[in-house]
Amino acid sequence: MKSLRGRTAVITGAGSGFGREFARIGAAAGMNLVLADIEENALAAVQAELAGAGAQVLARKTNVAEAAAVQELADATVARFGAPHLVFNNAGVGGTGGLLWENSARDWEWTLGVNLWGVIHGVRIFTPLMLAAARADPGYEGHLVNTASMAGLLTPPNMGVYNVTKHGVVALTETLYQDLSLVTTQVSCSVLCPYFVPTGIFQSERNRPAALTDDGGPTVSQALAREMGQKAVTSGKVSAAQVAQMTFEAIGERRFYIYSHPNALGNVETRMRAIVEGRNPPDPYAARPEVGAALRERLRGA
Repeated sequence: MKSLRGRTAVITGAGSGFGREFARIGAAAGMNLVLADIEENALAAVQAELAGAGAQVLARKTNVAEAAAVQELADATVARFGAPHLVFNNAGVGGTGGLLWENSARDWEWTLGVNLWGVIHGVRIFTPLMLAAARADPGYEGHLVNTASMAGLLTPPNMGVYNVTKHGVVALTETLYQDLSLVTTQVSCSVLCPYFVPTGIFQSERNRPAALTDDGGPTVSQALAREMGQKAVTSGKVSAAQVAQMTFEAIGERRFYIYSHPNALGNVETRMRAIVEGRNPPDPYAARPEVGAALRERLRGA
């Protein structure tokens, strides 16, 4: 993408984490911004910050799990700025870890709704707008970025619901890339696969709809998943701002895979080799056996 000034970016999950940093970079580059988040106070704070810096900002409270809400976001975008040039399907939730059979139907519905259906709705609704803009203007350039995770390329235990959603996002985005290449050279896409980055994803329960809240406290495995996940995320050395900068650089280069921690790809290579060779899934704790041993001991003791 040659220039960002005067172009429009739609960002879901814009109230915090990667989304907020995408918005800050877009504002600094002179973009029009459409910001969406389910958390009104956080969204309002980002809107005020960027509008105060001179950016043109449209902010909408949006539950990306609802198709109608994403359609309303798209309609508002077109009415204010026209077809977007960048779409960041970024909203996501964590916190529904634990052993797979201990997750409730509500756990699945909530996490799938935001992490996977939210991306599906964004792709389904915004891509046709971008393709129409490309047909109308030979100089139009469009790009979608779908936020997945390294968990979309690996299968770490005790966090299966999250893994499923992120594997879905990776498969969806790879297919989107191939489908777009059949019909246009003006619109493309990337998948963002961050590893442990300090964001508020493990406080996602604050935005969980009441209708999808579970009764009772977490199981032992779920409590362990939150404890380990929170520790890993908060100890991350790569910031959300750095990941956002990496993402914009990848967009400029039309690069598909975006990794915050390329050194973690060794585990992906090991997994892929096992698949190709027909071997059983490898031990995810091979490099840190003490972590796996401690987890097994706590779960078997429970």
